[in-house]
Amino acid sequence: MTHALIVIDMQNDFCPGGALAVEGGDEIVPGINALMREFDTVALTQDWHPAGHSSFASSHPGKAPFETVEMPYGPQVLWPDHCIQGSPGAAFHRGLDTVPAALVQRKGMHPELDSYSAFFENDHSTPTGLEGWLRDRGAGRLTLVGLATDFCVAWSARDAARLGFDVTVRRDLCRAIDLDGSLAAAEAEMTRAGVTLA
Repeated sequence: MTHALIVIDMQNDFCPGGALAVEGGDEIVPGINALMREFDTVALTQDWHPAGHSSFASSHPGKAPFETVEMPYGPQVLWPDHCIQGSPGAAFHRGLDTVPAALVQRKGMHPELDSYSAFFENDHSTPTGLEGWLRDRGAGRLTLVGLATDFCVAWSARDAARLGFDVTVRRDLCRAIDLDGSLAAAEAEMTRAGVTLA
């Protein structure tokens, strides 16, 4: 059984100075680079939104970033415009070693549907294709690192556990937005889903 490393959204817009910066997001890059050398299978995820994406507050007149709206697939936090396809903000952090990665899984490309998880869009039913790619490589165990713990890492970890993978999240190599206590809630949900928080 292969043990795969999934590096979540280590992009400029989620690092200090970016449009949706996670405090200390750049601090974990060296540790992630070192960890990659321990895995035969490495995949990177990349938020890859079209301009005017429905998750952007700017697409909802009168709404501000971090407000929540109801979408056809459920509640959606509205974000500052970020990780727009082809923009410098969508690029991986310049310090991240992308050479070991066999796959870059882009997500959030559908204009009307956000995607926190590396495995499913936010409707919880539209797959990204990552599961099949991992299964083809014999991966049964996954370790997740990256940004942000309480959103894209947590959703990816819960979905992976639901799909039957043995999942570990390395908290030392993640950083959180922690929006109104979202980190504690996300960690509790991951634990309930059977994810190991290391």
